[in-house]
Amino acid sequence: MKKWIHTILPLLFWPLGFLLSCITAFFPKQVEVVYARGFSKIVTEYLSRVTGFVPFSLAELIVWAFVISVFLLFLQAIIVSLRARSSQRNQKKGGLLLRMIGLLVLLGIVYFGFILVWGINYNRLPFAEIAGFKVDGYPEKDLEQLCEKLVVKANRLRINLPENEQGIIKIEGGFQEIRMTAPQGYAKAALIYPELGGIFGQPKPVFFSKLMSYTGISGIYFPFTGEANVNTDIPDPILPAATCHEMAHQRGFAREDEANYLAWVACSCSTVPQFQYSGTLFALIYAMNALYENDPIQAAQINNKYGPGLRRDFRAISQYWKQYEGKVEEFTSDVNDTYLKSNWQREGVESYGRMVDLLLAEQSTDPGKKFLP
Repeated sequence: MKKWIHTILPLLFWPLGFLLSCITAFFPKQVEVVYARGFSKIVTEYLSRVTGFVPFSLAELIVWAFVISVFLLFLQAIIVSLRARSSQRNQKKGGLLLRMIGLLVLLGIVYFGFILVWGINYNRLPFAEIAGFKVDGYPEKDLEQLCEKLVVKANRLRINLPENEQGIIKIEGGFQEIRMTAPQGYAKAALIYPELGGIFGQPKPVFFSKLMSYTGISGIYFPFTGEANVNTDIPDPILPAATCHEMAHQRGFAREDEANYLAWVACSCSTVPQFQYSGTLFALIYAMNALYENDPIQAAQINNKYGPGLRRDFRAISQYWKQYEGKVEEFTSDVNDTYLKSNWQREGVESYGRMVDLLLAEQSTDPGKKFLP
């Protein structure tokens, strides 16, 4: 009996983690000061700098080890069920049941640790409030003007950027150059928003990036190692912005719309033209998607203003992701949607697109916080 009690009691980590997440949602100001800028940031910086000495992604190694272990556990359960004699089956099934419960306990501890170390960042103050933005409903005309400005900026930045044989921009030096350069954009952005400051490990490439593409994911932040992991197989035009997105999570900004917006900010603050262009392209994708939903005719007219280089880059990004569409991508999207909703992002995967609200709010704020003319 005691053995079962000792096994079942740790399952309380599940409700404890959920309760902690629920309670802190009512105290965003306290979470911002004590947790986001204090405890969580200190822990993340420490973890990130320690793991930063390892050239490969420890997070990827941990995930694969976990997946393989779970697979072997279930395989063992099947073999035992098929081979065990009736006299031994109940005994062995009991042992396997304890292992299954042990797995649930481990997952509960991981969930509680996630909430404690980083997950409460979902309950910090909205970045709009930190930045002094007024996020309200904006007239459609403002969205059209935003798209127009982004197209002008993207076309201007696209001129003279290095290209590959297909006429798509390329990052000379590859991801190694990106991971070395990306922190510079955040260092400058921190002069405007001190909350973005800090010393973190550099972003890391995912070794099985092609496999990650089947999930439709361009990167993932792993709070237990403080690593910003990036799918390095995605097209170069969007790679710097995707890297800066994961680095925003590393800095404690958990909400997807805010990470998208901060990728735009960091890329805009960079002195590297490829970063500036990638951030602008990133913002343009979301802004144009929003405009297409509201006014397809006006969106088509603005689309006609794309320069040939910009158009090639858009086509390359679209063709890249199209080849990975399928059941795996749909399943992963559903899982991501559920994960986001469980962390108080009611729109789920649609929350990524709320970046446009921040872009529009930026246009009516202090000139020192604007990255479009």
